[in-house]
Amino acid sequence: MNKRSIVIGTRGSKLALWQANYVKSVLEKMGHPTTLKIIKTKGDKIQHLSFDKIEGKGFFTKELEDALLQGVVDVAVHSMKDMPTTQPEGLVLAGVSSRANDQDWVVIRKDKHDKFQPFGVVENGTIGTSSARRKAFVKHYREDINLADIRGNVPTRLKKLEEGNFDAIILAGAGLTRLEIDLSAYEVVKLNAREFVPAPAQGVMTFQCAEADLTMRKILFQLHDGNVSSCTNVERGVLKMMGGGCHVPLGVNVKMDQYGYLHGRAAYAPSSDEEVRFASYSSSTSIGMAEEILKMLKG
Repeated sequence: MNKRSIVIGTRGSKLALWQANYVKSVLEKMGHPTTLKIIKTKGDKIQHLSFDKIEGKGFFTKELEDALLQGVVDVAVHSMKDMPTTQPEGLVLAGVSSRANDQDWVVIRKDKHDKFQPFGVVENGTIGTSSARRKAFVKHYREDINLADIRGNVPTRLKKLEEGNFDAIILAGAGLTRLEIDLSAYEVVKLNAREFVPAPAQGVMTFQCAEADLTMRKILFQLHDGNVSSCTNVERGVLKMMGGGCHVPLGVNVKMDQYGYLHGRAAYAPSSDEEVRFASYSSSTSIGMAEEILKMLKG
């Protein structure tokens, strides 16, 4: 019996293509002929604005979702932290990957490195990031730091750093490790996830398809990591109750120990002039865990 041919929709960045090609290789090992279709999203087209100035949600996902709904592609591979917490009618997240490195990394120009300072950046240094979460958390620990918006894919951001536009930039460790980027020209500080709490579902890929496509859902479920899903359900549950989206200065990170217990850490900045609030919560079940973490953050 012939295995189903599959078309994967993906963004065209190096990281998105790495993720799509990873899924392609797994599907092909399962016997499915697989091709990639590159689709540009709103977030790819608008490079001059920071995330908080782009209207709406899902600016890295909507065009891919439209392609799924139109039957142009069979599956879309996303960085799960880019995904809105609600799915368009007719689509479903059919699985999540295992989690890569979940930390934020500070990549620093060697001449702007100070090992005695938090984040390893010189006093009054400039850090590039467009993330509301990262901005709030940096200011919590270092009021002297200047923050500047930066857009573009990982290689583009590193080029801007190399050109001296910033003293340091903050990137997700998962992307840097997946792309196997040589960072020997820089100093790198890997931030503790308990202190600088990662975005919900950071380091995780998710596979989206049509809700009615039961065959595709069954195939994708073979790529699914149930333990990681238990953690990301809590992380994204908190995000959803907070209003969802990249504009929320919120970090939530849940880990499962060897006994199946879940340990959650969260941080939230209600506004730019308020202190970051932290919450820690452990549970034997994911049920009700997001609600408990939310209560602690809301105080």
